[in-house]
Amino acid sequence: MRYFKLLLVFILALTLHGCKYYNFTGTGQINAKTFQVNYFQNNAEVVEPGIERTFTLRLQDLIQNQTNLTLTNTGGDLVYEGEITQYRISPMTATADQRAAQNRLSITVNVRFTNKNNEDDDFEKPFSFFYDYSGDALPTGSVLNAALDEIFERITQDIFNESLAKW
Repeated sequence: MRYFKLLLVFILALTLHGCKYYNFTGTGQINAKTFQVNYFQNNAEVVEPGIERTFTLRLQDLIQNQTNLTLTNTGGDLVYEGEITQYRISPMTATADQRAAQNRLSITVNVRFTNKNNEDDDFEKPFSFFYDYSGDALPTGSVLNAALDEIFERITQDIFNESLAKW
């Protein structure tokens, strides 16, 4: 009986893994073989050096890790391009002596997605997220790294979901 259950689980796993209508990343069937992520320029009024490169690499890594698409520099079936349009630090709460008790770093990225095999999937829209940190801290070093990790993880996942998972 135990072997029968193991065999059943094994067959079910193979069936779902080989299915062209479902996979474990939630992307469904992708009618493409290659993708390209063009360099995202930093056009924000406040410029934090290096975040455009970090964002571009994060988006490339996410798509490579969650799909079987091949990354290319030109002529991709799927093309991601855009720019960082906002990098803003704003106070969220104040202390009794009118100092910031908590600050928020917000980043907005405008994305243009083109699917050369299905123009109905094309879009251009902004994606944004934020990170709250103590008013005593400066957005540098480990605070900035933690903020960028959280913000870019959320934004890249939202872009992935909008372009490939259709959630």
